[in-house]
Parts: sequence; C-alpha cells; structure tokens
Amino acid sequence: MFFNPVKTFEKGIRLQPYDAVIVPGIPFEDSTWSYIMKGRVLWSVYLYRQGITKNIIYSGSSVYSPFIEGKIMALYAEQLGVPRENIFVEPKAEHSTENVYYGCMIAIRQGFRRVALATDRFQSRTLADFLPKIKRKTRLDIQSLPMQDEMVRTMPHGDPVIEYNLAKVDSFVSLTVRESKLKRFWGTIGKHIKYERLKSQEKEKVNPTN
Repeated sequence: MFFNPVKTFEKGIRLQPYDAVIVPGIPFEDSTWSYIMKGRVLWSVYLYRQGITKNIIYSGSSVYSPFIEGKIMALYAEQLGVPRENIFVEPKAEHSTENVYYGCMIAIRQGFRRVALATDRFQSRTLADFLPKIKRKTRLDIQSLPMQDEMVRTMPHGDPVIEYNLAKVDSFVSLTVRESKLKRFWGTIGKHIKYERLKSQEKEKVNPTN
C-alpha cells in the first residue's frame, strides 16, 4: 500500500473536528522526553489548539522503561496547556497496534464516534494497513493525521518540566524479559488483540487521568 503523509493528512483534515486523537507512546528515559516523543506530543497539542480534535488519548504502558508512556505524554500535554478533562490515558498497550486498539476501547466507552491516529509519519505509515481493520471491527470512523513537521517546528512550546515519577512503575519488568522475540513480533502485527472485546464495551465514564 502506497502511503502519502501529506495527502493522508489533507484527507483527514477535511473530516474535522474529531472527538479524539490517539497518540501512541514511546519509552521515556533519562528523565526527559526524546525527540520522537516530543514530536508526537507537540503534534497532538497543535491539533487540540487548532480545534481539529476535542480530546487526546495518550496510549502506552511501561514497556521498555519503568514509566507509563501514556501518562508521561499526558503530563507534558497538561504542562503545554491542554486541560486535564480533555486528556485520557491508556496504560495497557505494549505495541503500536495495541495503542490503536486500546485507544479505540476508551473512545467507545466515552461515546466518541470520530477518532484519528495522530503520530509521526513513519508510525503512521506502519499502521496504515491496520486502521481499516479496526474500522471494520468497530462502528468508529477512524482516520489518520500524520505529523506535518513544518507545523510542529513553528509551534511555540518552551521546555516543560514534569513530575515524571508520577508515572513510574516500581515493579517494572521490561518486555524483552517478559516476551520472546517471536511473541513481540506477533504483538507488533496485532496478533495479541482480542477484537471481540471492542464490541462488548459499554459507554461508561473513564477517569481522564487513569
């Protein structure tokens, strides 16, 4: 499948506003956000500030470092001015396909109907074939809003400081210890996902910060 990030964004932007965007996590290390995490968070904040999305779902467990990725990104977004009530944290996903899957579960429980994946271009490309499958399994209208680098570069953001230990897991065990290479590969391509759970979700209120 040929993937054009500019045309994909242009298509997705025509369908705004979105009830929420799903932002996959990335490991947090060395007490600061990485270049990739920074880009993903800033992109989601940009979409929120522009009114393109009403809410943001940050997804990611403590996978390769002892910090819950979704919580770390949420802390940064809050420091950048996104209201806490418009931020949702998904703390279970350990693979990019699971970021989308668990993010959709939150969307369903919240009664969101129109959602979009909001991440960097490389990850948008790797998940391009997965989104239609999720869309078929749910009643969600899910699109993709790949990061547009020039928009992020011109966005004022400062250098926010967060209390990162709020997202630390004391009993952390790396995924490389818990799963074999083969099992991690199956997880990457979505083989661990139980799609029937998507259909069984009730529209119940989810605590935005849990």
